[in-house]
Amino acid sequence: MATITNRPLGAGFSAITLISGLAGRIHAWNDARVTRASLSRLSDRELDDLGLVRGDIDDIAAGTYRR
Repeated sequence: MATITNRPLGAGFSAITLISGLAGRIHAWNDARVTRASLSRLSDRELDDLGLVRGDIDDIAAGTYRR
């Protein structure tokens, strides 16, 4: 039995999908950059008040920080 569809060949891959994925990655990169810069400006005392050390900054910016 044949199936007829009106979906064009390659449906699911479009320029919009590509652009929105790229925009999402740029947004995530910028958020990580801003977070890293903000935390890096804090003194060791301020980081300690938050329960953090300088070595935690990259993990927090990357979203992989676990307590």
